[in-house]
Amino acid sequence: MDTRPEVPLIVVGLDGSPSSQTALRWAMRYAGLVGGRVDAVTAWEVPGEASWSAPAVDAEFDEEEAQRLLVEEVRTVLGEDGASQVHERLVHGHPADVLVDAAAGADMLVVGSRGRGGFRRALLGSVSQQVALHAPCPVTIVRPEVPVE
Repeated sequence: MDTRPEVPLIVVGLDGSPSSQTALRWAMRYAGLVGGRVDAVTAWEVPGEASWSAPAVDAEFDEEEAQRLLVEEVRTVLGEDGASQVHERLVHGHPADVLVDAAAGADMLVVGSRGRGGFRRALLGSVSQQVALHAPCPVTIVRPEVPVE
């Protein structure tokens, strides 16, 4: 019988936006407090894939390059030591669906308040709003850091 305690899993959505980078830093601090591990998840989908507005083909998308950019982004945000403690995952699908699925069995899902898309006037981004409604675990929505002048 395995007597090791379960390590808390913190899933964080990462899309290259300042808000998601702040969420990654928050997730790392939280993981340090609870002795958890962090999975950084980036979703990708082909434009028009979910509708009839365009062919579901993106000849320019390179999955290996996208994975490399994800790893590079984590290193840039957290430094080499911090990045070594993160598991990066690139997943095909709509970001909200991917994050909700990735959060199955997680102790916390962390997202930025607004990512790359969306409307400037929106208080919450569409992805953060959807994961807050549908995630199977607690959700933390992190606003981007505001520089102090």
